[in-house]
Amino acid sequence: MNISALAMPGAAALLAAAACVPFVADGYWLSIAVTVLMYAALATSWSLFSGPTHYIALSTGAFFGIGGYLVGLGMSDYDQSFWAMAALAPVVATALAALIGWATLRLSGVYFVIFTLGLAEMVRNLVSWVQNNFLGSRGLYVLTDLDETHIYWMLLAVLAAVFAFGWWLGRSRLGFALRILGNDEAVARHVGINTARTKVLMFMTTGFVAALVGAIVAPRYYYIEPNVVFSPELSFVVVIMALLGGTRKLYGPLLGVLPFTLLWEVISVSFPNATTLVLGLAFLLIVYFLPNGVTGLFGKLLAGRSS
Repeated sequence: MNISALAMPGAAALLAAAACVPFVADGYWLSIAVTVLMYAALATSWSLFSGPTHYIALSTGAFFGIGGYLVGLGMSDYDQSFWAMAALAPVVATALAALIGWATLRLSGVYFVIFTLGLAEMVRNLVSWVQNNFLGSRGLYVLTDLDETHIYWMLLAVLAAVFAFGWWLGRSRLGFALRILGNDEAVARHVGINTARTKVLMFMTTGFVAALVGAIVAPRYYYIEPNVVFSPELSFVVVIMALLGGTRKLYGPLLGVLPFTLLWEVISVSFPNATTLVLGLAFLLIVYFLPNGVTGLFGKLLAGRSS
């Protein structure tokens, strides 16, 4: 997962261009741009962990929900500011990711997938139960002065930070350890890599980013219910976007986010009862026809031409 040094000026130019989007887009298209950035940050951070380790985590929705829900809880019931809760939520999610990681990352393959899916559902139902039985209301209000433009710029900053971290990770000892671990975990242990600590650290990173993104986009909901903010679909959408673009390149998930966001928007509005079917079909098509994503396909085509 590298970005060549020659590409850094290009990345800076793209970042500057992206920062100008709110000046040329508003209403519907600005809302789409916010959604694209939200998924881009989630899918890229997910690929930093799941790409090299091959651990398919379906826990993004749980951490995202923690971020959004804590912002709503703090503002509605405890008169806390948005900024205070947005700072606290990722810390709470990171601590939870550390506990979960140490307990579960000894699992692998389908067992890890099933556990993370069950974790997301357990968190959603637990929060709903606490909300209904102890907090006395069904939802929480998030009323701020932030509009879509502010949320867009905050998400862009998060995405830039995720890319900077990914660029550093590709050149660090931790990134090297992750690549060895993904190729053969037994070999990684034999050469002295603390595989448990390595996996937990990266799992904590994905939890932190997902909760931060959830906290930032909480004002878009205005009224938060556990069953909405802890959406199980979000975890699957993030995985599909990352796999569609490809997880072997840092920029890979971006190539999956934009087209799938537009497709998901059309399906959600025009055929809301078909979203689960679309997720299943998309996953099957990617696995059978694009196992390495769009970036893998491009690489294969370029290798074929050069030979």
